[in-house]
Amino acid sequence: MRNHMKFLYLSLLMISCYATTDKNGHKRPEEDSLSFYPPTPEKVAKSEFRRLYRSVANFYETGLGKTPFNGAFLVAKKGEIVYEKYSGNWNLHHGQAIDSVTSFHLASVSKTFTGMAVLKLWEQGKLGLDDQISTYLAGFPFAGVTVKTLLSHRSGLPNYVYFMEQLGWDKKRLISNPDILQFMIDHKSDLKVGAPDKHFTYCNTNYALLALIVEKVTGIPFPQYLQTTFFSPLHMDHTFVFSMDKADQVLPSYNNRNQKEPFNYLDAVYGDKNVYSTVRDMLKWDQALSNSNLFKPETLTAAYTGYSNEKPGIKNYGLGWRMYNFPNDKKVIYHNGWWHGNNTFFNRLIQDSATIIVLGNRFNSSIYSTKKLYPVFNNYEGHAEDDE
Repeated sequence: MRNHMKFLYLSLLMISCYATTDKNGHKRPEEDSLSFYPPTPEKVAKSEFRRLYRSVANFYETGLGKTPFNGAFLVAKKGEIVYEKYSGNWNLHHGQAIDSVTSFHLASVSKTFTGMAVLKLWEQGKLGLDDQISTYLAGFPFAGVTVKTLLSHRSGLPNYVYFMEQLGWDKKRLISNPDILQFMIDHKSDLKVGAPDKHFTYCNTNYALLALIVEKVTGIPFPQYLQTTFFSPLHMDHTFVFSMDKADQVLPSYNNRNQKEPFNYLDAVYGDKNVYSTVRDMLKWDQALSNSNLFKPETLTAAYTGYSNEKPGIKNYGLGWRMYNFPNDKKVIYHNGWWHGNNTFFNRLIQDSATIIVLGNRFNSSIYSTKKLYPVFNNYEGHAEDDE
C-alpha cells in the first residue's frame, strides 16, 4: 500500500511538472488564460441591420470594390457581421480563391497583440510599465527607456528597419529579435538616440524589443505565448505568428504593379509584425477586448489613453493602439498596417460597438480610406488622416 501511494504521488508530481512546460521544456503561461471565450454577439434590430447593410454594401461596391482589391472586407455591429466580402485569389489572378479562412499578414496590426500581451503581464504583476528595459534585457545600453515608452512609441530609439542596414548588417542574413538587441549593444555609439519620453516617433524597434521582454518574463517563445494566451482560448483558429519555415505556405503579397513581393532579411522579426489572421478571427479579437473578462477595465483604460499630446489634433497613440479623439467625444481605437504588399485596417468605433476590418495582400492605399465608413454609424467630426 505504501509503495502504491508513493507511485501515485510521483505520478501526480510528474503530471504537474509536465503541465507547466511544453515538449521543449518551455514554461507554459498560466492556465487561467484558458477560461476566456469569445462572447456571443448581440442581435442588431432588423431595420438597423438593413440600413447598415445597404450603406456598407454601397460603399464597397462604389469604392473599394472598384479598385484592384485583393483581400477580405468585414463590417460588424455589436459583434454581428453586417457585411463581408472576399475578392481575388491567393496568386492574384488564378488559383485558390480568397475566403473566410484565408490568413493575411497583419503587418503593424500585429502590434495590438504585442501591446496587449505586455499589458496582460502587467495586469498579472509580472512586470511594471515604468521598469527600465535593462531590467529584462541584459546589456541594453540606453538609460531611461521604459516598458511604457516602448509601448507608446516614446522611447527615442531609432528604427532597426533602417539602422541595421545603414550600419553594415549583411542583408543575406536574416535578422532575429535577439540580433536587434545585440546590434544595438555593439553599435551603441553609432546610433542616433533621442531623449526618452519627449515626443512620439513610430518605431518598429520598440515592439521587437517588447516581444523579447515577453519571452524573458514568461520563459517561453513569444509566438507560443500569443497562441496559448490569446489565439487558442479565443478560438482564433486561423491566426498564428509567422516563421520562415512557413514561407512557402502563407499568402504571398504583391505590389501595385502585380509583382510578387519577395521575403527579405527583415522578415523573421516578430512583435512589430508577423501575425497572420483572418477578418473573422480579428472580429473575435475585437469582441474579446470589448465584451469579455480577457482584460480588466483599468488595463483597457491604460491601453486606450493617449500619451503623446505635443501636437494639437484628434490623433494620438496609447499602449499598442492608435486613436482618434473626436471633438464630440467620439473615440476610434484602431491600428493600420503596411508590410511589403500587405495593407491592413482594423478600426473599432468604441461607443457605437462597430468594427471595420480590411485585409489585403496586393498594395492598395484605398484600403485606408475605409475610414469614410465612420458616418454610417454616427457623427464623427474632425479630420481622420491615413496612417500606416
